[in-house]
Amino acid sequence: MRSFRDAKQMAKSLRETMAARQVTLSHSETLEIVARQFGYDDWNVLAAKIGDTAPDAPAAATDGAVRLQMGIPVLRIFDEAKAKEFYLDFLGFTMDWDHRFGPNMPLYMQVSRSGLQLHLSEHHGDASPGSTVFVWMVGIHALHAELIGKRYTYSKPGIEEDGPGGRTLQVPDPFGNRIRFCEKRG
Repeated sequence: MRSFRDAKQMAKSLRETMAARQVTLSHSETLEIVARQFGYDDWNVLAAKIGDTAPDAPAAATDGAVRLQMGIPVLRIFDEAKAKEFYLDFLGFTMDWDHRFGPNMPLYMQVSRSGLQLHLSEHHGDASPGSTVFVWMVGIHALHAELIGKRYTYSKPGIEEDGPGGRTLQVPDPFGNRIRFCEKRG
């Protein structure tokens, strides 16, 4: 039995099932439907609830040691629709949450896929366009086949077999940023 912690996977399954029946739903529409099925007004409320059940932060260092956690890159975006088309539809990320300080204010959102989290921001000064994020991964050929199979008009990435560190699949976003997916040589 699935719980609300499985909401993102449930939304993906719903979208795929409906697509097989020639009913097109956007990723965000399926997230909203799943949120309502769990009795929440919208995805943002459910996402906050899911976040409430996340594991506790590491205990404070009592020995005076510094303990860092994994960082989350912030990438500058300029167009919400293009960002969602690229990160959600093409790369297959899930939107975890989004935030605006008010109507007609810049968007700030978190997307994730398979343990990788990215923050996307329309806020001036949050990040510089043209940034690069390096991501270690396993299954680079499967990811490449998935992306090419989507027939995304604006990107046809290829694998560089001898990239620094291993096989590299570099994917540029519509805003000049690049994600370098890299798989170590076996």
